[in-house]
Amino acid sequence: MADFQSLVQRLEKVTVRLEDITAKGGVLTSHEAGKDESLECFDFLLEGPICLYVKLSHEIGGDVAHHADMVKATFFAERAFLETASNFQKPSDVALSSLLKPVSDGMAQAQAFREKNRSSKFFNHLSAVSESISALAWVTMTPKPGPYVKEMTDAAMFYTNRVLKDYKDTDKKHVEWVKALLAMWTKLQDYIKEHHTTGLVWNKSGKLYSAPCRPPGPCPPPPPLPPPCSFSQQPQADSPSSQSALLAEINQGQGIATGLKHVSNDMKTHKNPALRQSTAPNLAGAKPYGSKAVSPPAASNKSAPAKRPAPVLELSGKKWRVEYHENNNKLLIDETELKQVVYIYNCNSCTVHIKGKINSITVDSCKKLALVFENVVGIVDVINSKSLQVQVTGMVPTISINKTDGCQVFLNQASLGCEIVSAKSSEMNISIPDGNDLKEYPVPEQFKTVWKGSKFVTEPTEITG
Repeated sequence: MADFQSLVQRLEKVTVRLEDITAKGGVLTSHEAGKDESLECFDFLLEGPICLYVKLSHEIGGDVAHHADMVKATFFAERAFLETASNFQKPSDVALSSLLKPVSDGMAQAQAFREKNRSSKFFNHLSAVSESISALAWVTMTPKPGPYVKEMTDAAMFYTNRVLKDYKDTDKKHVEWVKALLAMWTKLQDYIKEHHTTGLVWNKSGKLYSAPCRPPGPCPPPPPLPPPCSFSQQPQADSPSSQSALLAEINQGQGIATGLKHVSNDMKTHKNPALRQSTAPNLAGAKPYGSKAVSPPAASNKSAPAKRPAPVLELSGKKWRVEYHENNNKLLIDETELKQVVYIYNCNSCTVHIKGKINSITVDSCKKLALVFENVVGIVDVINSKSLQVQVTGMVPTISINKTDGCQVFLNQASLGCEIVSAKSSEMNISIPDGNDLKEYPVPEQFKTVWKGSKFVTEPTEITG
């Protein structure tokens, strides 16, 4: 019945459009037709896949429902942006940034919600959405916004696979939720391929856009300065006169001890046990100096180091798990499929060889790891690791390096078009074929940002010498 009502609503919209065409004498310009078709298709996306995702999220409830409301609001903000693009020429960068602010704020809010709720029992749900919501930034991507959405969808699959593993045998509603989330991004990609193949289409013959002006009137006063610091409560020893007196005493040199009283041997407790007992009656029977009983040390608050879990190399659903291996150079995954992903976690001094074509690879919290793979259709993601070697023998579109120190990437001739994205990382180098040898190029770690009159421009710096 719900599907039938949705179909009726769509037919009513079509009827209204036909009446408008008739009122205009049956003529509709090609631009108007294209504009209406593009927005209408996006509305179908809102009413179909996105509506289903929100509906299932509310059936699950809790943090998932609240998160879905943020996603829905961000989609509607993007719909308003698309409507602006269909009516106006492309504005300046400053105006464009202002137009995109509701969308970027919505994405940031959804991602921040995940970070604030790491203890949530639905953390995998929140992470799947947080990792993929950046797909809404396709409006800024050229010339391949569709593949960008695909990359963001692939980034969510690690967490959606976790949701499927946790709930596939207990609650099918979560399985349907995963399908709805992934379908939402897939349908968005289809929409982009049809209407914005090489980038967001602006109305070249539309009106010039000007950002809304601030209402007239005087500028608001600046915020009041904080009250001056008060030193009235400082100790007297910190006053200039006290400090001078203290320095004068210190500068006496050897004379500083002239005012001290001499202590004879009969007044020293460590040489006179009887005196020690008389001056400390509560310690009667105490042993002479030097043989003092030592109380046992207090129990340490530090717990014993956790036992390292057993190594894992298994296929769980569509995900290969390679976890907790040490000093193993024979880790091999050769029975692969395109829909599978590989997750390598907490492996030290190991070599992992992956054959065939798979969806994506994630390397998390590993040290001294060598990864060799053939073909990846999505992304190879390296995070929180040290001293890695990553070698591709086939093709890969993107390699992401985050929070990693020491990463050597080896590309072959077929994978020279690979994009290397890095953040918060150091000691990164890329080696490419050079005849029968390899040529190594460092990845910049330091950048400079300068004002260019209308915007800031950030460029890598080259350190010489």
